[in-house]
Amino acid sequence: MNKNMLTLTKWNFKASDETEWLPAQVPGCVHTDLLRNGKIPDPFYGTNEHDLQWIDKKDWEYETVVEIDPQLQAQAKVELVFEGLDTYADVYFNGVKVLEADNMFRSWRVDVKSLVKADGNAIRIRFRSPIQEDLPKLEKLGYPLPASNDQSELGGLGDRKVSIFARKAPYHYGWDWGPRFVTSGIWREARIEAWSGVRLDDVFIRQDEITAASAKLTAVASIEAEQAWQGKLRVSAAGQVWEKEVQLAEGSNTVELELAIAEPKLWWCRGLGEAHLYDFQVELARDQHTAASYQVRTGLRSVRLMREKDERGTSFYIELNGTPVFAKGANHIPNDSFLTEVTAERYRHEIASAAESNMNMLRIWGGGIYEEKVFYDLCDEYGLMVWQDFMFACSMYPGDKAFLENVRLEAEENIVRLRNHPSIVLWCGNNEIDSAWAHYDENAGWGWKKDYTHEQRERIWADYESIFHRILPEAVASYAPGAEYWPSSPLVSLSGDKDQHANPSTTSGDIHYWGVWHNTEPFDNYNVYVGRFMSEYGFQSFPEPKTVRTYAEESDMELESKVMLAHQKNGAGNRLIKSYMELYYHEPKDFEAFLHMSQIQQGEAMKMAIEAHRRNKPYCMGTLYWQMNDCWPVASWAGMDYLGRWKALQYVAKRSFRDVSLSVDSREQEVRVHLVSDVNEPVRGTLRVQLFDFDGKELYASEHPVDAEAQASFVAFRAAEDELLQGHDPSRVVLLAQLLQKDDVLDSKTHYFVNDKALRLRRPNIRVSEVDGSGGTAFVLESDVLARHVWLSQEEEGFYSDNFFDLIPGIPVTVSFNRRNAAGETPFVTGRPGQVEVRSMADCIDPAAVVSV
Repeated sequence: MNKNMLTLTKWNFKASDETEWLPAQVPGCVHTDLLRNGKIPDPFYGTNEHDLQWIDKKDWEYETVVEIDPQLQAQAKVELVFEGLDTYADVYFNGVKVLEADNMFRSWRVDVKSLVKADGNAIRIRFRSPIQEDLPKLEKLGYPLPASNDQSELGGLGDRKVSIFARKAPYHYGWDWGPRFVTSGIWREARIEAWSGVRLDDVFIRQDEITAASAKLTAVASIEAEQAWQGKLRVSAAGQVWEKEVQLAEGSNTVELELAIAEPKLWWCRGLGEAHLYDFQVELARDQHTAASYQVRTGLRSVRLMREKDERGTSFYIELNGTPVFAKGANHIPNDSFLTEVTAERYRHEIASAAESNMNMLRIWGGGIYEEKVFYDLCDEYGLMVWQDFMFACSMYPGDKAFLENVRLEAEENIVRLRNHPSIVLWCGNNEIDSAWAHYDENAGWGWKKDYTHEQRERIWADYESIFHRILPEAVASYAPGAEYWPSSPLVSLSGDKDQHANPSTTSGDIHYWGVWHNTEPFDNYNVYVGRFMSEYGFQSFPEPKTVRTYAEESDMELESKVMLAHQKNGAGNRLIKSYMELYYHEPKDFEAFLHMSQIQQGEAMKMAIEAHRRNKPYCMGTLYWQMNDCWPVASWAGMDYLGRWKALQYVAKRSFRDVSLSVDSREQEVRVHLVSDVNEPVRGTLRVQLFDFDGKELYASEHPVDAEAQASFVAFRAAEDELLQGHDPSRVVLLAQLLQKDDVLDSKTHYFVNDKALRLRRPNIRVSEVDGSGGTAFVLESDVLARHVWLSQEEEGFYSDNFFDLIPGIPVTVSFNRRNAAGETPFVTGRPGQVEVRSMADCIDPAAVVSV
């Protein structure tokens, strides 16, 4: 193949009803182009979001003029290619309309050879307003479809919700953690491709049977031929070469070549082994000449979604290479409201942070996008499994012929694009729609059904089934044979009756538990509602003050200010944070302290949930909290804020997700120390249990040998509270459990007998000393009295090896600083943090609540 490519980056843009052309950045979108040209203020600052809703009501135009080299023009095919157009776009090449796009999630390719000129070639794109485009569809349908998170009122549309008609990222229309910025633009690469002869469009390394002894594979090559062609298909990998003679017809061809690798190195998720990747080089050759080539990097592994009946219901877990995996991680949303602002470094920071936090899975939630290639490449590399939703969330969708066909093409293309990534272990139809609509249970769901007649209900549900029970599973089966598909999250099973729909008490399928938070249930209910796989649950906090000040002035630093309310997308969110805090914590001394305390509260809530799920292994085999990241600076459920700064939750996750972990709980006046192991080797060591008063005096101590089998979960120690307390004031003591292996502490957890509000804290004197020889990158922390929730902050961007921990007098803690590295492929490097500040909860609460010496 003689192939040439010209990337199209130099564009101008304007509103269709205006005359001034301005420079545009492609890939990009209207909002970011307006911002770069000084036409709008920072969309994320203050309440600016509210003033920028006019942008999505206009049509916008982009244009470029390109010189196409004679070498390109001479090829048999000259194609205009768009990897992504957002969303409704008419494309003109030298004044001729060549393309009409209507799906953000699809790519577009058209042959323009007959239109190419010797000199300047004009390309113009008119992006039709997604709002104006879809309002007539709502009118034609005759009744609204549920779309709970579509912030139509903020967008000036009243109750007219049109997001469900567009195959466009749902969160662009607003969510309960994100702003409403309904974008338009060329959001992925645009280029001219020219070729002659043959072209390898795609190669799928189908994994037919994978064991430790052998990998039986098939290379499935999709080939485009200009005319009939004869030659060889050659595949090489791991020092082996396979080839076969092929005869291609003009047009599209599919050729299969069987491959086999003896004793393959398997791909494992983080914690279970190496995430080994193979590079496959694929060529079409004739007469020692390579006519076309293609590269695939993939990992060899077997994956099954295990759903087996047992005495309590039906299991739900991922089996990787024959090994049951307890999934630990979080839900991922897009990293920005403006997708082209997400750099490769930002992706690496997120994925490396997840791995650093001992996660092994991320769920790509269905209200965002099918992610960029770099995201999946990084998950492949770091050994993070991916639960991949299709892009449908919290809404009912139309079922007309054109919409369903658009969905089918979208699904097929994205499955083909992503199917070689070993990290993707599950495809899921949608987020929360089965349980929200609850078709078979009149008294369940989110109350949507009551707004419709019986005939409308049946039609809406039939349209739902067309997408999630027919089109999507058929696409997965056809284009990624052997891959697992789950119709909706959460779901019990496709039983066709009321038992299909998940609730917090179901003992099969996966669960989204939101009783804590949305229903204001107590934190202790995290110990009560534990399902087979907890695919969503969460609790909100604010980002740190430094991040809050990127969108707010000092005068805005008040819980009910307009700016704080604008950056709280969950209507009751600020009130819920405050009401839970009043229940469990002393009153913060000021608003900045409130911001810190909100993070502490979030971390403690998630610690209780995560550890409850892990203690219940193997009944529960997955815990994915909501959410990993943010798309703008905001109060949310994220563990890492928009700027990539770790909240308290991220440190809690790192500790609670340790592969070998201790967990302490107290019920019915008994304290239990659990050991949970997610590794495939036995764990032997010593469990040390100590009780200290807040001055560091040891009041109780015992040691117990531990001999844990692989993948174990059991109670390693239990004792009555009275036996441990021996009459000491429970508000003035702390229990410390440590798992020791020779001189190493594998895990360490503190436990209190009362909640934080009842603790009799004194103001600690915390000493921070540099570790000799560390060059100012590591520190020892010590305290004269118990210091609860100690956190370090610093000038440089990065995170500590541990943070938001407790300091017991006489037991120093050593931490090191990891500086965020914006350059190169190493996401974090050991570095100096700059000026370090240390605080604890006693510094945040009302001074009247601090016990005087």
